Amino acid sequence: MMQQPAATPVNITPTINLADHGMNATAFRHGCTTMESDKYISVKDTGADGSAQVIVVDMHNGNAVNKRPMKAEATLMNPAENIIALKAVTEGTSGQFVQVFNLDTKAKLGVYQSPENIQYWKWITPRILALVCEKDVYHWNLEVANSAPEKMFARAGKLAEAGTQVISYAANSSLTWCLLTAISTQDQGKTIDGNMQLYSVEKKQQQMLEGHAGCFGDLRVTDDPAAAGLFAFSERKVGTQQTKLHIMDISKTTAFKVQAEVQMPPEAPGDFAVALHLSEKHGVIYMITKAGFLLMFDVATGSMLVRTRVSQDSIFISTYSQRTGGCIFINRKGAVTSVAVNESAIVSYVMNQLVQLPNRQDIAFNLARRFGMPGADELFQRQFSQYFASGDYKNAATVAAQCKSGLLRTPQTIQQFKSVQAPAGQSSPILHYFSTLLEYGKLNALESVELCQPVVQQGRRELVEKWLKEDKLECTEELGDIVKAMDTKFALSIYLRAGTHPKVIQCFVAQGQIDQIVAYAKKVGYQADYSQLLQGMVASNPEGATNFAKALIEGKDGVPLIDINAVVKVFMDQNRLQETTSILLDALKANRPDQAALQTQLLAMNLQQAPKVAEAILQMNMFTHYDRAYIGQLCEKAGLMQWAMEHYSDTSDLKRVMLHAHSMTPEFLINYFSKLAPETAIECLYDLMRHNRQNLNVAVQVAIKYHEQIGAMKIVEMFESFGSNEGVFYFLGAILSSSTDADVHFRYIRAASRCGNMQEVERVCRESTCYDPVVVKNFLKEAKLPDPRPLIYVCDLHDHVEELTDYLYKNSLMKYIEVYVVKVNPLKCPQVAGALIDLDCSEDFIKNLLQNVRSACPIEPLVAEVEKRNRLRVLLPWLEARVAEGNQDPHLHNAMAKILIDTNRDPESFLKNNAFYDSATVGKYCEDRDPHLAYTAYKRAWGSCDEQLVDVTNRNGLFRLQARYLVERQSAELWDLALKPDNQYRRNVIDQVVSTALPESSNADEVSATVKAFIGADLPNELIELLEKIVLHKSADFSKNRNLQNLLILTAIKADKSRVMDYINRLDNYDGPEIAKIALGDPYCLFEEAFLIYKKSDLNSEAMEVLLTNIDSIERAQEFAARCNESKVWYKLGRAQLEHGNVPEAIDSYLKAEDATDYAEVIRAAKVEENYDELVRYLTMARNKAKDQLIDTELVYSFAKAERLAEMEEFTSGTNTANIQAVGDRLFDEGAYKAAKSLYQSNSNNAKLAMCHVQLGE
Repeated sequence: MMQQPAATPVNITPTINLADHGMNATAFRHGCTTMESDKYISVKDTGADGSAQVIVVDMHNGNAVNKRPMKAEATLMNPAENIIALKAVTEGTSGQFVQVFNLDTKAKLGVYQSPENIQYWKWITPRILALVCEKDVYHWNLEVANSAPEKMFARAGKLAEAGTQVISYAANSSLTWCLLTAISTQDQGKTIDGNMQLYSVEKKQQQMLEGHAGCFGDLRVTDDPAAAGLFAFSERKVGTQQTKLHIMDISKTTAFKVQAEVQMPPEAPGDFAVALHLSEKHGVIYMITKAGFLLMFDVATGSMLVRTRVSQDSIFISTYSQRTGGCIFINRKGAVTSVAVNESAIVSYVMNQLVQLPNRQDIAFNLARRFGMPGADELFQRQFSQYFASGDYKNAATVAAQCKSGLLRTPQTIQQFKSVQAPAGQSSPILHYFSTLLEYGKLNALESVELCQPVVQQGRRELVEKWLKEDKLECTEELGDIVKAMDTKFALSIYLRAGTHPKVIQCFVAQGQIDQIVAYAKKVGYQADYSQLLQGMVASNPEGATNFAKALIEGKDGVPLIDINAVVKVFMDQNRLQETTSILLDALKANRPDQAALQTQLLAMNLQQAPKVAEAILQMNMFTHYDRAYIGQLCEKAGLMQWAMEHYSDTSDLKRVMLHAHSMTPEFLINYFSKLAPETAIECLYDLMRHNRQNLNVAVQVAIKYHEQIGAMKIVEMFESFGSNEGVFYFLGAILSSSTDADVHFRYIRAASRCGNMQEVERVCRESTCYDPVVVKNFLKEAKLPDPRPLIYVCDLHDHVEELTDYLYKNSLMKYIEVYVVKVNPLKCPQVAGALIDLDCSEDFIKNLLQNVRSACPIEPLVAEVEKRNRLRVLLPWLEARVAEGNQDPHLHNAMAKILIDTNRDPESFLKNNAFYDSATVGKYCEDRDPHLAYTAYKRAWGSCDEQLVDVTNRNGLFRLQARYLVERQSAELWDLALKPDNQYRRNVIDQVVSTALPESSNADEVSATVKAFIGADLPNELIELLEKIVLHKSADFSKNRNLQNLLILTAIKADKSRVMDYINRLDNYDGPEIAKIALGDPYCLFEEAFLIYKKSDLNSEAMEVLLTNIDSIERAQEFAARCNESKVWYKLGRAQLEHGNVPEAIDSYLKAEDATDYAEVIRAAKVEENYDELVRYLTMARNKAKDQLIDTELVYSFAKAERLAEMEEFTSGTNTANIQAVGDRLFDEGAYKAAKSLYQSNSNNAKLAMCHVQLGE
């Protein structure tokens, strides 16, 4: 970074150029760029893809740039922490909402919905956010969870007006004063006016000021060490360019108040301040101007010390820097610059360069002594000498204390004050000197010793304690030695601060703070002779020595301060096993390989002298690197058999120790087997069972836990080799739920049966799905158990019902047959019944069995089983009982229907009236027995058996029944089936429909459906035949039916044109216009028929159109028009006559129609034919129908051409719209001068009139 030369009074340092990091220049303005401190800059910008983003620059972290996508309209970083405030608008809600997040912890600190728009916001402390709204100013304390902003004051005066822009807000450190600053313009930006509102929170009063910038700060303005609470602002009245700087103490600590006129740069006389910053570190005030100038003033006098340009571009934002005591600002191009006092040069600069300031020496001296800046040592020396020489020892001491360079803090100065005798009744100068130094700061080493010697001699303990607490003394070994005579505790404190390690340890020992010795040694890295210390402590304080030794071994950063072997030797030399054990346990807890010998030593010592302690250590499982074989032998000698087994690995050792299994817990043995190889484990199980049969329980538990590793079948064989069915039973019972091995399940069933546990046999047979049913079934059959229920469950679950029935029947276990079908599984009753029939069981038993099962027996499979054995009648009582219960199962009623059909017990009534049987099934059953019954069954289905019905009626010649069904069903799909072309029986069906089925029907929907079917099947001749039968030869039910009449005529038009005229004459309830349109169209061209339809329908205009357009007969048209005498008809005739050139006849027709629509065509045709008399008649009618200049003009012309001049003159003299001049010119050109003369006379055209007189020879 560039650094200004050392001689300059201020250091100007470029910090970062935001534009170099891809930020848009449009973002460098108020509202988009914010900077609350010297830590963060926040920029609201737009990315390359147009997305909204926030860019945060951390100036405390090497100007690290962090970009985040964010849709908020504004952001504000916290001045001290990684906390961001976001501002946005909620759609549909007035005002704005603010959210505050901690970006490190991801915690939401607060949310607030403001009813007003927030025009400005600022962090006034790290936890208080100020919100300046349209009307009021709020403070939001985010230290309090779920808090809401508190209103501080209302905007007043100029700042309450809508045209002002808020540019700054500030509060003093105690938050008792607030300052709101805004700018406005009255001349469209030529001049910028500034207004400020200073508000007292305590008094709730405000003062309106005129100016552009202000600030608060706490700093010294007098020799009093206490800081004054200052307020500074730059004042500029509206309409002037004079700027004044005001600085005052608003805390009333002092009566300080100064003001000074500010000379703006000559090159920018209209420039104004945009920010003020009070430097509490250096005692100056910085003024940043809009044009880019820095002005620096002495706070105590208001004198300007520096004026220099720091930016060529406008500055829009700045902030105070706590780090440098200066300020940071940003200009419109995104350049960030830091400005701070050059401490090494400012004092000499003021003294030597600011010759225009008469008080520059005082200013420089005050800056040096109040704010500790170098460069005034000569002044300090001179003033000290003057005061001392004059006997003003107090001020001399003050000067010495204020000289921060230490020039006067020397032994000579102390001796100088000592040499002076105190005046009578006053304290000595040396005491004045020391008290002044204490007031201003901390004493150096020599001063501390000189002050404390007499104090200790006087026993003033409280003074030493006070100075140590306030850190007023520089601690040294010499000072500690002096204080030790009075208080060891104070001496320790001094030794600790001075870093005198041996003296510190002596104090700890003297005070009995043994644990502090190691902590201190580790902290400072000091190495002492600890072995000697320990030897002396073991006898007198074993517990303290133990703790001391542990701390020494722990050492610093993992490096021990003493060798552990030396510690063991010290303690064991004095036979301190317990303490040695404690130390080693703590020291060896890391369980490192290099500690193997110590681990072995620890365990061996305790196994030989304290076996229970050794067992406890082993139970902690802390160590893994010791000599396991040696420790195992010691464990066996000590009687710790379990631990011996833990440490042995040789099989012979294990078997030898296992003979003492009775002294071991079952849990241990069970867990120990996990460490053995499967082969060794099975050998040990054999040994356990062979040595003592009472080990069965342990063997079973081991087998259960490790059967997957050892093998379940090997374990079973082991138990069986000792004839232990109980072992097999308990072992397999425990693993049964997790095993899917069929052999395991079978052996468990077998073991349970041999142990007599029939309930378990029954349970497994019922619940298990893993055994082989055939193997288990055969075993149970061979075992011939007294209770066959396990066999029943096996056969039931695995569908060996017939075999079960056979077994129970042949072993006379009839009761269990009934138990099975009634209580166990009624759903298997059909198979049982079928098997009993096959076994020639008596029908009474079967019927009784069914009656006991009742409705629980499934109907369909029962009927199927019995029916395939031709014994359906056996079920009749059971079926009738179910019917009586109201059962609607189709299979039940199918069976009933089949029995009734076979026994001929009025089956037709059943088929017609029963609503529950399946028509398809029963119909199929009837087809070979009685086709009529099949038809009845299929018809009852009403749609679902249509194909079967058509098929059975076709095969058996029941065409009349089929025809009636087709008509009644009204199904288009069924009709398509019956009338399809490849149906060889179609003609038979059609004949029956036409002759019988349809004439019998009186249902219009049936007729309509039938007709549609015939149309769909493309049977026009048959359709005509059908329709004639309905419409022309039937009763009045359908003879007047409009749809049928339409259909009859249309069908004839398409299929038999010769009948159309007859139908038109005979029928009178059809849709004439629509039918006529069809008759006229291609390919029929039935013009006469269409004419007759229109005529019969009284649609004379359409009839005339047919005569003229299609038949093309003017003569018939004239006759028809004369007979109708309708205006529309005459009009159509007139137009046709006009097109044929019959102008007089056409005009006559138009006159009868009284229609002048075609007047232009009539005029044109009449003029061609020179039919002016007829045209006069037409135009006379036309001008009553239409108002057009052409009609009147042509009427005048026609009068003239017909030589009806009197009528013409009469017409022109009346009201008309004729163009007389144009008609006159036409007549003159055609030589009709007499008529033209009359027209020129009427419109007073004398020139043309004269020409007519000439032509007429008048």
